[in-house]
Amino acid sequence: MPRYSQMSKTELLKEEIDLKASYQSYCDMNFKLDMSRGKPAPEQLDLALDLLKITDYTGETGIDARNYGFLEGMPEARTFFAEIMGCEKEEVIVGGSASLQLMYFLIELAYRTGFPESDKAWKDYQNIKFLCPAPGYDRHFRITEHFGFDLVTVPMTQNGPDMDMVEELVASDPTVKGMWCVPKYSNPDGITYSNETVERLAKLKTAATDFKIFWDNAYIVHDLKDQGDVLLNLLAECKKYDTQNRVFEFCSTSKISFSGAGVGALAASTDNVKYVLKNLLPMLISFDKLNQLRHVKYFKNLDGVKAHMQKHRALIEPKFDAVLEILHSELTPCEDITKWTNPNGGYFISFYAANGTAKKIVAMCKAAGVVLTGAGDTFPYGKDPDDSNIRIAPTFPPIQELISATQLFVTCTKLATVQKLLEE
Repeated sequence: MPRYSQMSKTELLKEEIDLKASYQSYCDMNFKLDMSRGKPAPEQLDLALDLLKITDYTGETGIDARNYGFLEGMPEARTFFAEIMGCEKEEVIVGGSASLQLMYFLIELAYRTGFPESDKAWKDYQNIKFLCPAPGYDRHFRITEHFGFDLVTVPMTQNGPDMDMVEELVASDPTVKGMWCVPKYSNPDGITYSNETVERLAKLKTAATDFKIFWDNAYIVHDLKDQGDVLLNLLAECKKYDTQNRVFEFCSTSKISFSGAGVGALAASTDNVKYVLKNLLPMLISFDKLNQLRHVKYFKNLDGVKAHMQKHRALIEPKFDAVLEILHSELTPCEDITKWTNPNGGYFISFYAANGTAKKIVAMCKAAGVVLTGAGDTFPYGKDPDDSNIRIAPTFPPIQELISATQLFVTCTKLATVQKLLEE
């Protein structure tokens, strides 16, 4: 079959008729499928059920996890997350069920009082700018938008954010106060920042004395291939340039154990750890240490986590493969107009439709009963300037439903592409 871009108007009109009929057949299937978030499937959540059977809540140093105290987290939990993030135990705070909560708290803290290096609270500036590599994670953007920050889009490259642009912005403008990053298997593109990118972030020359990198290492152990990507340790790199107070690193067990009942953690310099704990103290006495201890007793260490993640991989890799196979086999007519990623890990496939068609494709899928991440949600303010990027989240649906939904998706993509070409 010839490519759509090479078809005559008559051929495109005939193709449109055929695609409309195919689309209607999918509408008649009465889908009821929500693929809008990167959710683990029930079978993945079942993998860690034995974690809930642990009833010994005495820590290795004799601490009773059921009682007050230890705002910084159970000692063994700090050691556990330090091994995962490649830092020292003293550089870790173990929190509640979500790392996003810690991110929000730190942005709120900066807004309300600033950081030790700040000359004033961020709220006292006329405006604050925050760098947002895009496509990126919508919930990151939502936090800083909530506080009224000016979100500055930084294009993503195959090596991470456009560092020439980052360096220019942070060096020239003291109101550029921070930057969101998903450095390994980025959401949604699945890109892992190169060594050069990490090094350049560590040694940035910033006009703001309190510039912060929010390093959301959400997919730190989420490999889909035998040879997963390797990410350079930003906190360690920052120590080389005496910029260790610049970085806040986050991770969690949300897609390792339970999405709504995992454990989130923060890694930072010891100075920052002390400052964060001081400001957490008025809010709570401690996070859920029972859950922290359950996780450590169940997984034990990084090797235990990696072994568990192989079980996740066995469940979700076939789903990624199924989606990618359909995209490659069915979108041949659009292969010079559309493209998509083939990630080595993470939770998403990032799809780039013909410019100006993403919203239409997502709307058609929704009308047929398949809900995708909103077109534009991967950009600040929900506005994709090209109306092209669509985040595909393959993990949650049963594989047969996923296959049918992907076939619907490619039909919608073809139809939107043909109609776009006819308009032109």
